[in-house]
Amino acid sequence: MSLFPLRRQQRHAESHVDGPLIPPRPGTTRGGLVAVTNDTAMRHSAVWACLQLRAGLISSFPLDVFRKVGDLQVEVPKPPVLVEPGGREWDYVDWMAASQVDMDRAGNTIGLITEKNALGLPSRIDLQVIGACSVIQRRGEPVPRYRIDGKEYTRDKVWHERQYVIAGLPVGLSPIAYAAWTLSEGLSIQRFVLDWFGGGGVPKARLKNKEKRVPPREAALIKERWQATVANGDLFVHGSDWEYNMLQAEQMGMEWLEGRRFALSDVSRFFQCPADLIDAAISAPGSITYQSALQRNLQFLIMQLEPAVSRREKNLSKLLPRPRFVKLNTDALLRMDPETRAKVMGERIKWRILTPSEARAKDNLPPLTSEQEAEFVRLFGPPKATPLPAARDAGWPWEQVSPLSVAPYQQHPDLSEVDR
Repeated sequence: MSLFPLRRQQRHAESHVDGPLIPPRPGTTRGGLVAVTNDTAMRHSAVWACLQLRAGLISSFPLDVFRKVGDLQVEVPKPPVLVEPGGREWDYVDWMAASQVDMDRAGNTIGLITEKNALGLPSRIDLQVIGACSVIQRRGEPVPRYRIDGKEYTRDKVWHERQYVIAGLPVGLSPIAYAAWTLSEGLSIQRFVLDWFGGGGVPKARLKNKEKRVPPREAALIKERWQATVANGDLFVHGSDWEYNMLQAEQMGMEWLEGRRFALSDVSRFFQCPADLIDAAISAPGSITYQSALQRNLQFLIMQLEPAVSRREKNLSKLLPRPRFVKLNTDALLRMDPETRAKVMGERIKWRILTPSEARAKDNLPPLTSEQEAEFVRLFGPPKATPLPAARDAGWPWEQVSPLSVAPYQQHPDLSEVDR
């Protein structure tokens, strides 16, 4: 699935977008740069950190399934395909993490639909190695075909999610393909440093006699004595006529650190991850500071992660019969300190957004018992009943709701027993 540059092969009146996701290249490129593929790119620490951060967060968000009943959003049980999408070996968390890594590094994730339910919807999706997948767009066909390990499949047998799309392409763009120059530079720095300190073509040090010219035979003998002594960590004893210098070692170390620092922040931009969240050094003037981790996480969620979350919700909702849909609960990323959390819970209960029983369930506490409610009444007095116009207008069998009441939608007459 060659994405950049796009190669269109015309053969027998067919137009192909074919080949590996990133075309295979020899071990080195022109100028001695290291070739970049999906696998070699993950040797770069910034690439690994960005992919694991995004995939780890998105796969850890609790998944909920809802159904629209009038103006209400009612939670319903999750079908098996959203519990173990890839069978017993691939539960929801692993499946979501693996597919998100492919989408973030390659722009696409592809799986084979191996089982379907009675409604004809996928009930099992086996993810495939992205490098073994090709997308073929034939002229005159509205939907593409897929080739996986040399075998061709129609669209109804393949699960395909994509991101970073542009008009006219049936596949998403690959960040690694576009970041190849930056990644190749960073990987080449690593290789050069390893070659340097591991015995490259440039001498690592110089042993100089300041008093006389040393003939070749004597120089070879002195070199052997020096290597034998240094290799064992022993002391090398000499007079005042020898001088030992490390050639450019300090300068090379500084250049290596500087190159690495710029590569980390550059790669972070390609993968939509702030550099500070992957522990990359930030030294630019005017860097943004945050008063709390909550504010930082909120900014990351809104600016970088929310588009990916929305795409996944839309795609996973296709596995359900309408009008059911999927939502990923991103509250896990916005965990508050205990004091702030208590205030927010109190306000939500006050404004009838949350019931006390639901708030207690979030702290893994059971609903209030009659004895506990009586104790609250003794301490703080009876709760003041407040009219609820929405309930009255809907014709529900109550006119007033107290703070200790259960959620009114649980007894809505339009809900079936299954949806309750």
